[in-house]
Amino acid sequence: MNPGDPNEPLPTTPAQSPPSAEAPAPQPGTYPEGPRWGAAPPPPTPWAAMPPPPPPRRDRLALAVVAFVFGGLFLVFFGFLLLAYGAVRGEGPRMSGGPRIGVVEIKGTIGAGPGGVEAASVMKQLRRFGQDDGLKAVVVRIDSPGGAVGTSQEIHDEVKRLAAKKVVVCSLGDLAASGGFYVAVACPKIVATPGTLTGSIGVISQFPNVKGLAQRLDFKMETVKSGALKDAGNPFRDMTPEDRAYWQALVDRVYRQFLGAVAEGRHLDVEKIRPVADGRVMTGEEAKERGLVDALGNLYDAVDLAKAEAKLTGEPVLVYPPEDRAHLLEQLLGGAAGAAADALRTRLAHEAEAVQEPGVYFLMR
Repeated sequence: MNPGDPNEPLPTTPAQSPPSAEAPAPQPGTYPEGPRWGAAPPPPTPWAAMPPPPPPRRDRLALAVVAFVFGGLFLVFFGFLLLAYGAVRGEGPRMSGGPRIGVVEIKGTIGAGPGGVEAASVMKQLRRFGQDDGLKAVVVRIDSPGGAVGTSQEIHDEVKRLAAKKVVVCSLGDLAASGGFYVAVACPKIVATPGTLTGSIGVISQFPNVKGLAQRLDFKMETVKSGALKDAGNPFRDMTPEDRAYWQALVDRVYRQFLGAVAEGRHLDVEKIRPVADGRVMTGEEAKERGLVDALGNLYDAVDLAKAEAKLTGEPVLVYPPEDRAHLLEQLLGGAAGAAADALRTRLAHEAEAVQEPGVYFLMR
């Protein structure tokens, strides 16, 4: 083969130079100089490596609408949770930034079973407010004729303990007598309306005697006892002089405790209180003249006094304790459940009064 001869045919394959030592060897399936004729085509690009196509404009608009709707529902649900949390804490929506003042209500006979004032419930409310650093003052609203001695003393002591940490003011409603007044004297400040019935400083214990009725019905009660005074006050027999002396001494001891609590709470001498501590009921106006009440006014006057004593500014926000589960269920189920619950409570209260055991009470009669 002569390369210079013009009649010589051209070569069909290019002359290849010897491979260089520096050039890397081609990988199988790749063609650095381009694809060759007759060679297998390169593998196709996998779908995973390809970018997704942009969504159409209509799909993007639908996604935006769905996101807006679900976002709004989430905000509504979140707001409902906030309201529910406030209800559990006993708070309503705060429309102003005024100071928070707690209100604890004592309504009804103290310690009288169903429908009455329970010491555990009231003490729990007082403890809750005592542990709330955002509350600087508490108003105790009392509307009660009194009740059991032990329950009245429990609530009195808890109010006194709260008054050592925060400003506490008592507001007397229509009636705050005997055990109700016993609770009130634990407050450093007491506010009553001029016509509030209060006082009734004293102790009472009553025992029915059904001996004559039992004899008419040919009914006889046999008693086995460990001591002479174990059945003192038995309604099926007359009270003996020893029984009466025993109960009188017990009443006198509790009466001295009542006098001491009033004297300590009102900063008065016992002998100054004793002339009106004979069980009599007095008006709020008379109680103020005798130093048993600090001021005359209603609930909001007591709130203003608590605000002034705590040196607070702004319109106060009243905070009530959370309602119990029974009241919440009553609200959810409506009036039918509420009527049934009221009927049951009334029946239980009547039955409890019918079989009330003898005892010692701070109770207005």
